[in-house]
Amino acid sequence: MNIKNLHAAAIVAAVSAALLSACAGPQQIIQIPGEAPAPAGPSANSQPSQQQTTPAGSAVGSTAGEAASFSTQLANYTASSFDSVPGWGNDNFAESWPAFLESCKVLYARGPEWRDVCSRSRQVNGSNTGAIRAFYEREFAAYQIRDDDRKTDGVVTGYFEPEINGSRRYGAPFIYPVYGQPDDMLYLDARKVPAAQRTGPMAARIEGRTVVLQTNLNTKDIGGGGLYVVDMSSLVFDTLDRKVRLRVNGKQLQTYYTRQEIETLGAPNAKVLAFVDSATALYEMQVQGSGRIRMREGGEVMRVAYAEQNGHPFRPILVGASNGKSRVKTRGLSVELESDDDGDDGDDGTVRTRGFKLAKPATPGVVAVPGQKPGVKAAGSGNSDPSYVFFRESTDKTGGPVGAFGVPLSPGRSIAVDPRSTPLGYPVFVSTRNPTNGSPMRRLTIAQDTGGAIRGAVRADYFFGDGLQAATQARRMKERGQLWLLLPRGLKVAAATALAGKTRGGGGATVGEAQCLVPTEDFCVDDQ
Repeated sequence: MNIKNLHAAAIVAAVSAALLSACAGPQQIIQIPGEAPAPAGPSANSQPSQQQTTPAGSAVGSTAGEAASFSTQLANYTASSFDSVPGWGNDNFAESWPAFLESCKVLYARGPEWRDVCSRSRQVNGSNTGAIRAFYEREFAAYQIRDDDRKTDGVVTGYFEPEINGSRRYGAPFIYPVYGQPDDMLYLDARKVPAAQRTGPMAARIEGRTVVLQTNLNTKDIGGGGLYVVDMSSLVFDTLDRKVRLRVNGKQLQTYYTRQEIETLGAPNAKVLAFVDSATALYEMQVQGSGRIRMREGGEVMRVAYAEQNGHPFRPILVGASNGKSRVKTRGLSVELESDDDGDDGDDGTVRTRGFKLAKPATPGVVAVPGQKPGVKAAGSGNSDPSYVFFRESTDKTGGPVGAFGVPLSPGRSIAVDPRSTPLGYPVFVSTRNPTNGSPMRRLTIAQDTGGAIRGAVRADYFFGDGLQAATQARRMKERGQLWLLLPRGLKVAAATALAGKTRGGGGATVGEAQCLVPTEDFCVDDQ
């Protein structure tokens, strides 16, 4: 990662706004082919911006609205005037307002900045787009997100809420189990494991679902007293929530089962929520993170939401992976999915989802189904992606599916993001293209979800809703795009570089830079 350059202090007040705009560089405005250049000033139908400019002598500030630029390991953030954000003055902000209010239900308790912002939002006329825009310009500061190479362009894909045919009882063709969260999954807090302890076997004790390392004991002491051996060198410590998922195997603690193991051996400590009739559709539902199961018993619909993941990396099985047409490309800390753009779902059973095309599962194996009579087997998908998603039954039958942030997703206004660079619950203005006709798609969204393939600073996954049209749009969506993060004025951003002397795994990180812009338990946490 290149070392980030901060703006020099002592900027003359009369030209500070112009300098901030210039610092963003010529890439700040997306130039859509065939369109007239974006106006330099306010659009004809936009209200005057109420954004405060950076005070003289404070070009490098410590709070949002004051800082001209700041960085984390993954991203750089550059202050932008609202007038310079392409399409800002033309969006219908009333469409995003309900999603923002849903986020406020969670953010209200996150600190005084959010408590004040969410309190004042109650006074805004939610049907008046001009009043909502003025609220955002008054309460927030806009920062364009750039990757660790200072590039503004990233990837915007799409997802939707799929529907699968299913049953509460096992029986052909409903033979693929949808598992709930396992009762035997244990957690080790990676933040409490120094690098020196990650190279060999250690003794550990289980307290509830928590694994506690016994630093004063040797593995030769194992033999009683509820102690276990865990081979630290076999574990992966870089999950975003810093939790290592484990299970008991005799007197050893091992990584939780892979997909292949679950589909071969079953998950005896996980409740089966339902059985569905397609391994491919079930895998797609796991990629999407939620879905609907329409039961054969009277047409009842069960809505399921993400509950847990097995802790293994997401490695999707892509069409053409063997011949190079489709692959997962990793550059630095960013992950970009590249795919064939050759149309919709194929006749061969392939499924296009979240901007890439899933291959048809290999020849099915067999997987034991908990609760069935001995000898009863259910076909597995033969999928070699080690990641596996467990679901929970959602009681909400009317609203959108519940995303990772814990609030219902809003079609057209909710996005999934990488929580390292874009904190959940925050407003994000997205500038990209419509996957159907290529026209500009510029609108304010709310970051309310995450995903296994959503990795990188300038990265968003756009939620299209449910139904055939949403599925078609989501499967086609893979466009270049740019993101502007809205931060509450006064929010401390200097904390993004406060981990003095620490360097995160992955290499190339500047000493002192944190991984998470806004550390939040269960979404993104840094070493302590």
